[in-house]
Amino acid sequence: MDTATAAVAATSTANPYGLIPLWVNGNIVSRGTLTVLVIMSLGSWFIMFTKLWDQRALKRSGKIVEKQFWTAPSVKEGVERLKKGDEYRFIAESGLRAASHHEGRLTDRIDLHEWITMALQRSVDAVNSQISGGLTFLATVGSVAPFVGLFGTVMGILNALIAIGIAGQASIDRVAGPVGEALIMTAIGLFVAVPAVLGYNWLLRRNKLIQDDVRNFASDLHAYLVSGARVAA
Repeated sequence: MDTATAAVAATSTANPYGLIPLWVNGNIVSRGTLTVLVIMSLGSWFIMFTKLWDQRALKRSGKIVEKQFWTAPSVKEGVERLKKGDEYRFIAESGLRAASHHEGRLTDRIDLHEWITMALQRSVDAVNSQISGGLTFLATVGSVAPFVGLFGTVMGILNALIAIGIAGQASIDRVAGPVGEALIMTAIGLFVAVPAVLGYNWLLRRNKLIQDDVRNFASDLHAYLVSGARVAA
């Protein structure tokens, strides 16, 4: 029994096919394909973790706005209560500047309502663009990674068939091993693409909820700056 186990272990150790042999014995095409897939995977996970961190920070900021900003006696004092660099503070400062500088020839023909609306819309668009950054990379990885893996598989099978043709022998052991090794590329491509697609859809849904909160804040701020009262929730 021990002899049979040792024989199986020796056979597994001597297996010339697999991910490590693919890299060690591979050519520039196979190594380049693996490198691209690894970069895609690392970039996807980095973006998913960083965007999740940013989203959690924005959600915490939204809760702080309800507790500190709207309970302040004035918009200016409410802005001072928010942390510097906060997205909600950026929007509030834009609206406050617009309300305080509605003067001059350029604004003679634009009433206060439209002037504040334009300022808040620009700031909201800037915040939405910031929190949506990186999602395009996830969508690209989810779409392209399987094809990159398929490209590596096709090139691996092609090289295997060429080597078999040169050797002049087409036994099952000479065909199955190289072809199976080439299919690893497709498996890696799917392994890279699936988390990227799931992460993209998940982050996109969370972004939509946060963008709704940001737009609601800008709408309430607009109403307060124009009429002096916040729209009831």
